[in-house]
Amino acid sequence: MRYWLMKSEPDELSIDDLAALKGRTTPWFGVRNYQARNFMRDQMTIGDRAFFYHSSCPEPGIAGTVEVVAPAYPDATQFDRKSPYFDAKATRDAPRWFNVDVKFVAKLRLVSLAELRAEPKLASMRILQRGNRLSITPVDPKEWALVVDLARR
Repeated sequence: MRYWLMKSEPDELSIDDLAALKGRTTPWFGVRNYQARNFMRDQMTIGDRAFFYHSSCPEPGIAGTVEVVAPAYPDATQFDRKSPYFDAKATRDAPRWFNVDVKFVAKLRLVSLAELRAEPKLASMRILQRGNRLSITPVDPKEWALVVDLARR
């Protein structure tokens, strides 16, 4: 099992929104960065866990955990001309963008970005690296355990 961090803007989908959905499951759609897409398409597997990170909001941070419940498949929004995620270069025969399905596992006490930065043992965590803007990043198992511990405090 691998661990990940997946960013979502809470005004688009928050951890509470996910918890309220029927089946508590959603496609992780709209990713338009090739490296983040490759993580989903090539490395994520059913059973992997991810931190659900609220981004682009007054207090960004880790708000919960999710589980990958379906392997990567073409992101339908790339074909929808009305979607903000439409990609005119994508075709059904040669899709460019993929998503996985994730399921709500738990809501956590928000572990803020400031709190993550204040923990020296997390200094190498990818989300904390200067210039990192990826919406999906791998998380080391030791980082995962430490963040879960922080959330319990």
